[in-house]
Amino acid sequence: MSLDSITTSVDEAVSGLFEPIAAWLGEVVFYSVPVAGTELPLIVAWLVVAGLVFTAWFGLVQIRKFKLAVDVVRGKYDEKGSAGEVNHFQALTAAVSGTVGLGNIAGVAVAVSIGGPGATFWMILCGLLGMATKFVEVTLGVKYREVHADGTVSGGPMHYLPKGLADRFGAGGAKLGKVLAVLASAMVLFFGLFGGNLFQVNQSYAQLVSVTGGEDGLMGSSAGALFFGILVAALVGVVLLGGIRSIANVTSKLVPAMAGIYIAACLVVILVHITAVPAAVTTIIEGAFNPEGVAGGVLGALIIGFKRAAFSNEAGLGSAPIAHSAVKTNHPASEGLVALLEPFIDTVVICTMTALTIVIANPASWGEARQGESIGGVTITSDAFATVMPWFPYILTVAVLLFAISTVLTWGYYGLKAWTHLFGRSRTSELAYKVVYTLFAIAGSLLTLQTLIDMADAVLFMLAVINIIGLYLLAPVVKRELNSFLEFVRRRDAGETTEDHEDQEPAKATT
Repeated sequence: MSLDSITTSVDEAVSGLFEPIAAWLGEVVFYSVPVAGTELPLIVAWLVVAGLVFTAWFGLVQIRKFKLAVDVVRGKYDEKGSAGEVNHFQALTAAVSGTVGLGNIAGVAVAVSIGGPGATFWMILCGLLGMATKFVEVTLGVKYREVHADGTVSGGPMHYLPKGLADRFGAGGAKLGKVLAVLASAMVLFFGLFGGNLFQVNQSYAQLVSVTGGEDGLMGSSAGALFFGILVAALVGVVLLGGIRSIANVTSKLVPAMAGIYIAACLVVILVHITAVPAAVTTIIEGAFNPEGVAGGVLGALIIGFKRAAFSNEAGLGSAPIAHSAVKTNHPASEGLVALLEPFIDTVVICTMTALTIVIANPASWGEARQGESIGGVTITSDAFATVMPWFPYILTVAVLLFAISTVLTWGYYGLKAWTHLFGRSRTSELAYKVVYTLFAIAGSLLTLQTLIDMADAVLFMLAVINIIGLYLLAPVVKRELNSFLEFVRRRDAGETTEDHEDQEPAKATT
């Protein structure tokens, strides 16, 4: 029996077993209501409303404190001896690597095909709103993190939900929080294995096959797939063994590199078509309010844009606080401010660059997709670049591989923190997880397991429901932390020795 026949049999068996569950879960989580001739997924509305509420609650913090956030990343307000494992820049790149991925390449192309160019405008707006949500959840992540005896850190919704609710609502809040923490851990772990690992490896392998001669090419065989899977698993396994410090060291170099390559390619296309830029911008703005997309109508473009942004930057889903919690700081809100840069980089910059490149280049495949033909998003983006650089599919393959590996690494860390919350932090427990995770990377090049990937998406967005309820309940805590950090900044800027002031409340830590 060949490897191909085995993998096909496994795919079919898994699909047959889980398809009814995946279908039901997808219908529940992504339940949509008809609005003005189009479908509005309630989970998208839930995320967007949270962004609006937190934007208002914190007085446009993503705009007013943007420069301060950049200063914090640069290390201007670092404190010697702060608890944590990585600096602000490393924490940011580790978290960004978990969100910047294939969605920025393929997902945006689908958005501007279904919703028209105007979907870009709404995508940017949703990204700006998501900055406020990210600020809230990451501040809580650092506030209620655990600093272990060996100096390592654990954070995320599995920590701030039980601790925060206990702080605010006593014993009842503690009981509810413990239940929510277990659910959050299970959801993060499930998505990490299938969405953050297997799917990323699977899609990057597919892109590699497409540029090496297809199914009959160098990498098209089952042996090629197995080799690719083992190679990725080995890379991921080695980095995972080093923990968040190792991951942050890699992502702090990988994220700027991959973003730089991709943005540079976008700029080449834009500069070649520089005279078309004003018309493209006008098309995007006009399309936001008078769209011509498959979805139809202003609301159709709005929903598609919001959906793409919400799926891309993960604001409100509770995943990013896991990475950000490892930062070296005594002021939780300092990292919250750093985190609000994440949706800006992911959605406002990279997703917008992709959309603008497609609109300006206007490849034939995009026109066909806008007429309702089924064309893969990566193909549209690749064709847009190919109008200027026929060899670009090879560069895109490098970008896809970098995006995928960084995402697999970061979700490996997220999954580890979920696993240890459920099964304990013993060396055996952690090793067992790392073995399982690397095996899933190998499986990703051999199996599609689309049913389980669909389930993973639904499970992650289920976490958003739990997480955002917690964010609403704990928002007053974030307000206090922000005021505390702003007072620290005022004193530091005034030249006062802030270390002498005892009224600064450090991030909670336990040993």
